Amino acid sequence: MEGTHSAGGSGRRAVTMAVLVAALGYFVDIYDLLLFGIIRVKSLQDLGLSGAELTRVGLHLLDVQMYGMLVGGLVAGVIGDKRGRLSVLFGSIICYSLANIANGFVTDVQQYALARFVAGLGLAGELGAGITLVSELMHKETRGYGTAIVASVGILGAIVASFVGELWSWRVAYFVGGGLGLALLLLRVGVLESGMFSAAKKSDAKRGSLSLLLTGRRLGRYLSVILIGIPIWYVIALLIVLAPELGGALGMAERPSAGRAILFSYAGLVLGDLGSGVLSQVFKTRKKIVATFLLMTGASIAVYFTVGPTSLTAFYACCFLLGVATGYWAVFMTIASEQFGTNIRATVTTTAPNFVRGSVPLVTWIFRELQAPLGLVGAAATVGALTLVVAFVALMALDETYGKDLDYFES
Repeated sequence: MEGTHSAGGSGRRAVTMAVLVAALGYFVDIYDLLLFGIIRVKSLQDLGLSGAELTRVGLHLLDVQMYGMLVGGLVAGVIGDKRGRLSVLFGSIICYSLANIANGFVTDVQQYALARFVAGLGLAGELGAGITLVSELMHKETRGYGTAIVASVGILGAIVASFVGELWSWRVAYFVGGGLGLALLLLRVGVLESGMFSAAKKSDAKRGSLSLLLTGRRLGRYLSVILIGIPIWYVIALLIVLAPELGGALGMAERPSAGRAILFSYAGLVLGDLGSGVLSQVFKTRKKIVATFLLMTGASIAVYFTVGPTSLTAFYACCFLLGVATGYWAVFMTIASEQFGTNIRATVTTTAPNFVRGSVPLVTWIFRELQAPLGLVGAAATVGALTLVVAFVALMALDETYGKDLDYFES
């Protein structure tokens, strides 16, 4: 048995609905994840902050959201394996939708922080539950297409967030995100639970066990999965978000805008995620595609530091190339779901992307420590090389999972 793909028309409808809900859920997820960065300054100014407080409080709110995501990822992963993929998928959508609406009503920093923490709790579970459900419902030879669609549609949420955040007030932008999430719940009708999970419930296998995951070779596989995703967030957190500072350090007369850098990089991510997912299906390999995109990332980083500073047009073109090159998130998530058995699959697929996002403070800490001896540009380039080397080593430690039958338990 492999999900419901063999059930004819009803099975295809179940798969279509699962892909649609997971993709739109990730769309709202990314919308909210990027929205705060886009409207951070004007929202905090409206709350009475100015000067250095904008940076200090803004970073605090980002940290609070990250803490929520780390806690939420662990909780949602375990619940997904114990109570079902759908319970997490829709519970997370409700959580971050209501948190978005609450964000639109905040009147001080304490309320803002609480709303961002709750949003983080909700954001942590949606993607992992969606990818797990899609992977288990689709045929083992075609599921890469489904995860590629989910990731590609989801990344579009960042582009929509950039336009909404620029055109409307920050409170309205949060209301839009909450409304989109609640509207998505209407699609719940017709979405079926994974047949693999239903079978797991009837078995004696331990479900959602962290002790089962964090032992022996499983721990090595789990860490390797996390490490191959870190270069993606290195690029986003340092090269894209710090585009104005790096542009100035590279000698550009007119510094690039972080907002435009995010817009161009996420446009590239859409193309990259769709492309990597399709290529992994066409060439019947996950590992070789990730290796190719890691090489592309290394080349794009080199172009960013050398060709990028020649003009704003060239710089934004490099941001787009970086987006394409790091657009292997779809394959990364597929690998995460394919590496482990049904009884801990949701735990892995939900926690892995959140630990990748959670690596950002460590990456930025190393970056800050290297700034004194190497300078801004040297530190950024060195951290990039380090993350790429670690990702390649981790990738070599993983098994190829294309076409792997996922209907088994870890024991």
